[in-house]
Amino acid sequence: MSAPASALAAPVIRLRGVRRSFNGGVVAIDGIDLEVPQGEFVAILGPSGCGKSTLLRLIAGLDAPQGGEVVVRGGSALADRARLAYVFQDAHLLPWRTVQRNVELPLELAGIDRAQRSAAAAQCIAQVGLADAAGRYPAQLSGGMRMRASLARALVTDPELLLLDEPFAAVDEITRQRLDEQLHALWAGRRVTVLFVTHSISEAAFLAQRIVVLSPRPARVVADLPDLDGAARTAVLRTEPAFNDLVRRLHAALAADAGTP
Repeated sequence: MSAPASALAAPVIRLRGVRRSFNGGVVAIDGIDLEVPQGEFVAILGPSGCGKSTLLRLIAGLDAPQGGEVVVRGGSALADRARLAYVFQDAHLLPWRTVQRNVELPLELAGIDRAQRSAAAAQCIAQVGLADAAGRYPAQLSGGMRMRASLARALVTDPELLLLDEPFAAVDEITRQRLDEQLHALWAGRRVTVLFVTHSISEAAFLAQRIVVLSPRPARVVADLPDLDGAARTAVLRTEPAFNDLVRRLHAALAADAGTP
């Protein structure tokens, strides 16, 4: 089950009957259909171990389905995903490089000249609020700062599609809420297509234009809900009745499929 793509925006992602299983007969994903239009922020919400990360890897081209079709920007091969960036649960920063040089790395590997990549990296570092830490090394950063540096490194390539796999799961709740606010502001400014994997109901409700709820493994789409109708993503939103109502609806969707009251 999935919401139809907007008539004004061609799908960046299209999944049809996608299935993936692993050795031992473990089925991770079973028959997922999903379309994501250009510029949409979609949260993929589901319990731990339900197949969310596997789904993201399939979309990124890091894994292949055993059934169905995964099409990203008109192609089904990794070569067709040139404007895609992936942010993992761990920041994966190179410890011997400063924040500036970590963020420059994708452009360096692409052969971009030093002055151009330095300017682009500095701009992205400033966008995530790390301008004062550009010369620091990863060991000198907090967990939240490392994730912001990882996000800047993803944004420096100016991606059309940004995939985020529970990037803020390891930080404390207050830091996580601030990072969510920063991420939403970045998305609102860039309108890059975002697929954000999380098992946090409140995070999904706060961030996304649309929340796709997955069942426990094997993952199936059990709900596809719209967002809070353009509400401003500030700390106050978390106290609003509409936000709490959406949280209740998402909890009910997860609980119903899990067979819990």
